[in-house]
Amino acid sequence: MIIETRAYARAGLLGNPSDGYYGKTISIIVKNFGASISLYETPELRIEEMDVDRNTFRNIYHLADSVKLTGYYGGTRLIKASIKKFVEYCESTDRRLKNKNFTIRYRSSIPRQVGLGGSSAIVTATIKALMTFYEVEIPKHILPTIILKAETEELAINAGLQDRVIQVYEGCVFMDFEKEHLLNNGFGKYNYIDPELLPKFYLAYKVELGKVSGMVFNNVREKFEKGDPLVVETLAELAEVAEQGKEAILKKDYASLKKLVDRNFDLRCKIMNISNSNMELVLTARNCGASAKFSGSGGAIIGMYEDDEMLRRLIVNLQKVNARVIKPIII
Repeated sequence: MIIETRAYARAGLLGNPSDGYYGKTISIIVKNFGASISLYETPELRIEEMDVDRNTFRNIYHLADSVKLTGYYGGTRLIKASIKKFVEYCESTDRRLKNKNFTIRYRSSIPRQVGLGGSSAIVTATIKALMTFYEVEIPKHILPTIILKAETEELAINAGLQDRVIQVYEGCVFMDFEKEHLLNNGFGKYNYIDPELLPKFYLAYKVELGKVSGMVFNNVREKFEKGDPLVVETLAELAEVAEQGKEAILKKDYASLKKLVDRNFDLRCKIMNISNSNMELVLTARNCGASAKFSGSGGAIIGMYEDDEMLRRLIVNLQKVNARVIKPIII
């Protein structure tokens, strides 16, 4: 029997990047893109390599371009980290795994390194497959924490819980990472928001902005831990933006929600350097009348649009700056 699992791309709607700093966020799943895992029983445990994992190149320029887009590491390290954390969880809960091996392979259509949760999707799909193969149930609210630890503890990727929560829960979720609750329990407070309440969203991304995830937030982390007033206060404001956004969505107050989307990005600019290419992406969308903010760490934006004419303007004008526009599939 072949086990097939899938985890989708995601977009941070409001509050990010406060999720890594005891804040609050709202995220949506983006089913236009996904990472898939195939797993089946075999005599030995084998992880199959994909093209990005291999070390054979057409020429020196092919190697250089590959590193620019995907970094120095492929997806097999994510699978290894996932398996290790799955085993550790089972050991910590006194679960004895059946004595059987498997072959595992992954595929992903998620654009690399543009803030759409590609790495965490591979980890999420991997652990889902392992749960099915070994018949292990992991509570939904605990699963994102295990996924996060596979990246942070095993691979030293700087990340927060947000991506992993929405990729486990799917749909639209409001997340509260209040410090005391998070430290005492190891997970936040997660609440579904009915996606039917959401307005029209577009998503735009620039593939050529690829960079290694986890490096963007390092300076902010250092300042936050030192108690830098600007960083601490701005992250608290970002969390409040998510809280206000939840109320706006529940009331279908889209005018207020649009302002909050823009404010999220403006607050981010106070504590992070924004590249010219990323700023161009945001300003181009705003000049079309839409709201715009990063969906993650940069390279992709999300925002609200009013009608088909505005969406057409977004498609045409963002194409001029080498960005593709899609309508995110949430349900």
